[in-house]
Amino acid sequence: MNTALAIVLVIAIIVVVAAIVVVARRRKHEQLEARRREASETRDLAKVSQMEADTRAAEAEERAARAKRESLAAEQQELAASAHRSTAQDLQSRADAIDPDVESE
Repeated sequence: MNTALAIVLVIAIIVVVAAIVVVARRRKHEQLEARRREASETRDLAKVSQMEADTRAAEAEERAARAKRESLAAEQQELAASAHRSTAQDLQSRADAIDPDVESE
């Protein structure tokens, strides 16, 4: 009976150890899968974030180009206004030179 009991105990221990090994492997596999899912989700978030950053950069570049165009247009208008002012002053001087009622200094 002692031998039979010892054999049963050894078999029970082997079954318990095998069950522990199976559970440990399953747990490790589940942990690896969870980490893979987390890594995939993090990569997806990184892609979304990168696309958002690219969009914002493109908008900023577009805004800068628009500001540059506006600046150049304003500069052209300023030069045109200066030319018109100069022309007006020249015409005023010529009119004063021609007019006999205006005294020249």
